[in-house]
Amino acid sequence: MNQPAVKGRLTVEDYLAGEKDGEMRHEYLDGKVYAMTGASRRHGLITGALYASLRPKARVHGCQLFSNDMKVRIELHGKTFFYYPDLVLACDPDDREDDYYLTRPCLIIKVLSETTERTDRREKLLSYVALPSLKEYILVPQQQRMIECYRRVNDWLPEEHEAGEFTVDCLDARISVEAVYEDVEPFGAGQSAP
Repeated sequence: MNQPAVKGRLTVEDYLAGEKDGEMRHEYLDGKVYAMTGASRRHGLITGALYASLRPKARVHGCQLFSNDMKVRIELHGKTFFYYPDLVLACDPDDREDDYYLTRPCLIIKVLSETTERTDRREKLLSYVALPSLKEYILVPQQQRMIECYRRVNDWLPEEHEAGEFTVDCLDARISVEAVYEDVEPFGAGQSAP
């Protein structure tokens, strides 16, 4: 993760006020604020494909699906964290108390980039799985065709899907790996995400 965007510590209230009015998004780690970087074309295409596949299923189940701009608030060991997943699904009707963040998501999806992959696989994985409501954490690399699913029912052990379908338990849905990557240019030898 980069250097903090603000020197010193910010209160949760000051952070939330700044995020409402700010032009740039920031994640909050127990008083420290870190600016979010922009997304690549591949990132946007993958996120869009996932959203398009999941939104109709979310509506059928009475869930709300958010892309990019909804924060998840985590209280862990007396500390407060706010992260911006690429996609987050809220199915708990009591998780609609705040317009700017969720506290009880069922599903979180991160599209990996070279600069965020380590954080998404370690820090965020450990933080997200501490949420009692979370059933699934899905990682989607930009550099290769593969879906990595971490599920509570499997003790958060990863399962990898390079082809065919993968399931989204929160929505009792099956999504094609090919559909997730359908608009992304073919992966060439040595080609990586921009």
